[in-house]
Amino acid sequence: MDKPQQLFADGMPNISEGHFVVPTATDLQVQAPFTHAPRFLILYGSLRERSFSRFLAYEAARLLEAMGGEVRIYDAHGLPLPDDATADHPKVQELRDLSIWSEGHIWVSPERHGNMTGVIKSQIDWLPLSEGSVRPTQGRTLAVMQVSGGSQSFNAVNGLRILGRWMRMITIPNQSSVPMAYKEFDDAGRMKPGPLYDRVVDVCEELVRFTLLTRERSSYLVDRYSERKEREPERLKAVAVDIGFVKRPS
Repeated sequence: MDKPQQLFADGMPNISEGHFVVPTATDLQVQAPFTHAPRFLILYGSLRERSFSRFLAYEAARLLEAMGGEVRIYDAHGLPLPDDATADHPKVQELRDLSIWSEGHIWVSPERHGNMTGVIKSQIDWLPLSEGSVRPTQGRTLAVMQVSGGSQSFNAVNGLRILGRWMRMITIPNQSSVPMAYKEFDDAGRMKPGPLYDRVVDVCEELVRFTLLTRERSSYLVDRYSERKEREPERLKAVAVDIGFVKRPS
């Protein structure tokens, strides 16, 4: 019988050794724990006077505050459509500042035409992946919820999960979908007790736990080999040449 060769003994010729980092448990240790309350931003996807997504957002806010969090809820009234105004619009700046302040998000959308609403999508579209050296969403935790007028569906939360991944957020496993929402809230807009409310409590509890687990470590958790390479001055200069900002050397 042939002696088996050592696996993977041919090295890694494509790796840039100066940017390659071996993750360790030591790197996950927190040197200076945060002492402030975890900070949460909630976005909801309806501008109706009687908005069940807003009612659900308020229920989540009450729960997060009861669990020791600090909460801000963004009101999308007056937010222009993406690309219909410049980024210095006051409502856009308010949204971006809140996201930078936050450590976790909750996104709540009604399901409309089998997906999230344009109201919630516009809010997310106004949040850039990066603004200078600041990333308003990267590394933050995210919980997703939806309300439906009919039977239970997960189309909106599935779409929100895709956006959360695209925005480089840590989207928690649990989620909430409230069917026939008009039956689940009373005249004052409070959610009625029952299994659907209990699930909302579960989601908020999990979001707080994940946020406490990751918030001091978020910069390490989202540090990427490819981006470390791209930050090198020579690499940035090469990209600038490729896209035409700098002339190629003659």
